[in-house]
Amino acid sequence: MAALRKTSDLYVIALGSNVRHGRHGGPERVLQAAVAALAQAGLEVVASAPVIRSAPLGPSLRRYANGAVVVRGDLLPPALLTLLKSIEREFGRRGGKRWGSRVLDLDIVLWGGGEWRSHGLCVPHAAFRLRDFVLRPISALVPNWRDPHTGFSIKQLHSRLTRSLRAPREPRPDA
Repeated sequence: MAALRKTSDLYVIALGSNVRHGRHGGPERVLQAAVAALAQAGLEVVASAPVIRSAPLGPSLRRYANGAVVVRGDLLPPALLTLLKSIEREFGRRGGKRWGSRVLDLDIVLWGGGEWRSHGLCVPHAAFRLRDFVLRPISALVPNWRDPHTGFSIKQLHSRLTRSLRAPREPRPDA
C-alpha cells in the first residue's frame, strides 16, 4: 500500500460536534467517543485538549463542542484523512450543507512532516489560523509547534488572533 510507511508521524486533529448522538449522547460525549475511536483505529493518542464550547460558523444555531488531539500513526495525510472520514461516517455524519450541524467533524490541522497539498487535502488546514475554536484547544496541547507556512508558533498564532485592539491612551493632563 503506497499510503502506508514504516515511520511514525505526529498529527494534530481538531474535533467538533454540535448534534447529540443516539448512543454516545451530547456533543462533549461525542468527542470523547471519537477520541476512543481514533485509538481503536490504531492511532496512538498522545495528548487530548479540554473540550471548549463555541458559537457556530454559518447558519447552524447550535453551539459546538470543540477539542483537539495529538496522535501518532504510520499513515500519510491522505490515508489519515480517509480514516477520519470513515470514523465520521460511523458516527452518522452524512454529506450535506456546508457549515451545517454535524454529529462529528474531524480535521487534520497539523502534521509533523510539515505541509501536504493534494486534491481535497491541505495540511496545515487552510483556515486554522483564523479560528479561535481550533487554536485555543491546540495551544493547550502544543503551544510551541510551529506553523510550517508562517513560522509562528501555535501560541503566537492564537495570541495574534485574540489580542484586543486597544484604543490609544489619552495624554495625561499636566498637573
